[in-house]
Amino acid sequence: MDGFAAVDFGFAREVLERGIAALYVLAFVSTLNQFRPLLGEHGLLPAPELLAWARSSERGRRMLRPTVFRWATYTDRRLAALCWAGIVVGAALVCGIPQLFTPWAPMACFLALWLGYMSVVSIGQTFYGFGWEMLLLEAGFLAAFLGSGAEPPPTVVIVLFWWLVFRLEFGAGMVKIRGGREWRDLTALTFHHETQPMPGPLSRQAHLLPRWFHRGEVLGNHFAQLIVPWFLFAPLLGLWVPGQWPAVVGAVAATIVIATQLWLIVTGNFAWLNWATVVLAFSAVGLPGIGSPVAPPPQDPPWVIDGMPLPWLLVTCAVALLYAAISWWPLRNLFAHRQLMNASFNRWQLANAYGAFGTVTKERIEYVVEGTLDEDPDAATWHEYSFKGKPGDVRRVPRQFAPYHLRLDWLMWFLPLGRSLEDWFSMFLLRLLEADAPTLRLLDRDPFDGRRPVWVRAVAYGYRFATRAEFRTTRTRWVRELRGEVTGPMALRRR
Repeated sequence: MDGFAAVDFGFAREVLERGIAALYVLAFVSTLNQFRPLLGEHGLLPAPELLAWARSSERGRRMLRPTVFRWATYTDRRLAALCWAGIVVGAALVCGIPQLFTPWAPMACFLALWLGYMSVVSIGQTFYGFGWEMLLLEAGFLAAFLGSGAEPPPTVVIVLFWWLVFRLEFGAGMVKIRGGREWRDLTALTFHHETQPMPGPLSRQAHLLPRWFHRGEVLGNHFAQLIVPWFLFAPLLGLWVPGQWPAVVGAVAATIVIATQLWLIVTGNFAWLNWATVVLAFSAVGLPGIGSPVAPPPQDPPWVIDGMPLPWLLVTCAVALLYAAISWWPLRNLFAHRQLMNASFNRWQLANAYGAFGTVTKERIEYVVEGTLDEDPDAATWHEYSFKGKPGDVRRVPRQFAPYHLRLDWLMWFLPLGRSLEDWFSMFLLRLLEADAPTLRLLDRDPFDGRRPVWVRAVAYGYRFATRAEFRTTRTRWVRELRGEVTGPMALRRR
């Protein structure tokens, strides 16, 4: 680092800008495919109803976060147009086109992505209530101030990315230490590979590893989340200490964070959370001479400081001062006895608190949705609706979907953890009775090929991974046990 300019972090900037832009493209594609059946005009939780409530009440106006749909009436077509615009702008940034110009060009593009996706998240209700939504928003805002290839990355913005990774990792570590006893007695990952929201193709193999390995996983997690994040700031010492060792320490810390995230990617399906963490961790990887602009002349003119135009330097310093002011709340939260997890302290979702899995469920309960064409539900033959990601067929190998986010499947995992069924689930059963085509496209298989079932119901099963011996005998990857009905048979009308 060289004062205001992080001259060795040109490669880090390339990874951050292109990686964050790629995640925005993915997020807008996910929204384009799923928002309308979930939250559109005829969705399970229609966004127009939320917006109407926000416009008609003082409380609604206060609670609704910034969205373009506060002023422009929501329609599914406008939502699709917003998504396509986000995809185009994000793809341009992935290709590095705006970065070829002045720093104001990529800034405008990233701020457009940030505001556009915030417009979606603000009306996304429970289907967008995940920590990685606010993580993507914050990352997009910070990426707006990384600049273009014409000048070195601003030191203050690179440091803000370290602060983001620190809150993300250290916050998650503190949530676990304060959470369930399983994280302290090192048994959490004895259960987690099996009970996580959406297992991946290798989750069963990970679950069947020896108990000593799982205990080592927990220890490694604590080391990576509670100790390593502090060393991300080591390159700052390079401002005062000669030599390359501060940069090496920061790069090693980033490598450990990346390695642990890659293990989570291999063994689970956590949407873009782990992928985003990998991209963000590259902010601490300084590689001299790689990705940096051409060296400035020996004597900068007065309006250029450390290779950066003065107006741009003032803007990035203003962003740093803003973050210094709003970071008090997340900093206090990190060390609070009642630590908040995935919480925002301002309407713009900047300087957030992060964390996940403070407790690990010991048993997997799945709600299986079934339908029948028979008139008598008591003597009916029931057929199971198959979801894309969540467990169902005991013979099916769990599939890899991350970094894509299957929102309906994730919400199905949360249902058994609640005390009552969510409103959206009752509407989901109604859409199945109607054989609603957009809703059925969210599923992997409709057992009735588009025909309306006479009855639908939901039943609960306990699921566990089959042992190696059970798999050799039955060729099933899951073993399940019926626990009872969640909802009795429902019909549009009795026949």
